[in-house]
Amino acid sequence: MAESREALLKQKVYFDDCPGCRQDRKKETNVGIPYKDFLYVWIVTLCTALPISSLFPYLYFMIRDLHVAKREEDIGFYAGFVGASFMAGRTLTSMFWGIVADRYGRKPVIVLSVLSVIIFNTLFGLSTSYWFAITTRLFLGLLNGISGPIKAYSAEVCRVEHQALGLSLVSTAWGIGLIIGPAIGGFFAQPAEKYPEVFSQDSFFARFPYFLPCLCISIFSFGVLIASVWLPETLHKHCKNQMVDAAIEDVETTLYSSDLKGHIRQCEENEPPKKNLFKNWPLMSSIIVYCIFSLHDMAYSEIFSLWAISDKSYGGLSFSSEEVGTVLAISGFGLLLFQITLYSPIEKHMGPVNLLRVAAVLSIPLLGAYPFMTNLSGLLLTFIVNLASLLKYILSVAIMTGLFILQNDAVSQEQRGAANGLSVTVASLFKAIAPAAGGAIFSWAQKRQYASFLPGKNLVAN
Repeated sequence: MAESREALLKQKVYFDDCPGCRQDRKKETNVGIPYKDFLYVWIVTLCTALPISSLFPYLYFMIRDLHVAKREEDIGFYAGFVGASFMAGRTLTSMFWGIVADRYGRKPVIVLSVLSVIIFNTLFGLSTSYWFAITTRLFLGLLNGISGPIKAYSAEVCRVEHQALGLSLVSTAWGIGLIIGPAIGGFFAQPAEKYPEVFSQDSFFARFPYFLPCLCISIFSFGVLIASVWLPETLHKHCKNQMVDAAIEDVETTLYSSDLKGHIRQCEENEPPKKNLFKNWPLMSSIIVYCIFSLHDMAYSEIFSLWAISDKSYGGLSFSSEEVGTVLAISGFGLLLFQITLYSPIEKHMGPVNLLRVAAVLSIPLLGAYPFMTNLSGLLLTFIVNLASLLKYILSVAIMTGLFILQNDAVSQEQRGAANGLSVTVASLFKAIAPAAGGAIFSWAQKRQYASFLPGKNLVAN
């Protein structure tokens, strides 16, 4: 009798009208990797990551054309605030979107986020004033609540043994989006100047020289919005009393039903309350580390493009926007190859946390080598810059994937959306600071190229 009670208590109960139950039943019967669901995760994450840094290669020229900076050395200062506005908006609403995802489902938040990319990314490309550019980027951040829920979603759409792969897809798609986005911006900004045989000087794209890269991303986002219709929901939408009643109905004999019902309800009453997220030290410690690396990565994404485009007399590389786009495109393609071929065996051998630690340590000497690149030229410079950029993004993805796994393992499903929303909120604050601070430091460094302490050339590269 006691054994039958225990067996019943451990039995899983599914509800046909609950999307989370349908997904759990699917995971129980299909033990393989859910390639189709992972593809949805990848393209949705890529869609929302593309506009974040796509503006960096042409932001220097955009600020110049908006005539807001009085001197060339001030362009980086104003550019920083445009870059920071997206993250400022995301800081204000990420926790809210995480709570919404825990209450109403992951899918509604994902669909709304993709829709916001289509609308406000397109409007940003039509900017004719500095404040309009900042406003559209701010609203893009306010309504883009996908970062937290998509991490919870990727862990819930697959079995436990595939969660590391699912979360690595999020960090990889995010990393590739932060690379391919600037590549798109570099190749397609100012098309009338770069491709006069295709776009005339009297065309719409000559009047709005930064609209074409935004349009390309918005068209891709529209396709992702259509694909989002087939996203399966993973949130459970039923209460525990339903599970108790269903379990009682499944008992073949009712001899011990009342006794069993009381036993189950007693177990429910004895369940510990949900843990306060701010008192969850494993979660909070991983969020702290996540914030530090997020600040660094966002500052790097902006400063790299500004630094590479700047003249060598200012400590830059004198690259064109097309050359910057080429470097970032090669890095994105190389990162994708690494993720497909090498990441899984390395992660299985070392574990996500050890891989995180090794990647963090290796990032230090790699970034320390950047100031010396200004002394190179020709093919050697091209090779070294491409190699350094690729290694930087590979190490960054390894770090972020490990942190995503730690954050999702620290909480239950009922708190996963809020926990990821909290991490995105705090990290977005740091990411909002990064472009503004990075742009200000970049502008300051260009004004003090030959100072005795921290000369501008070394300060910009570092």
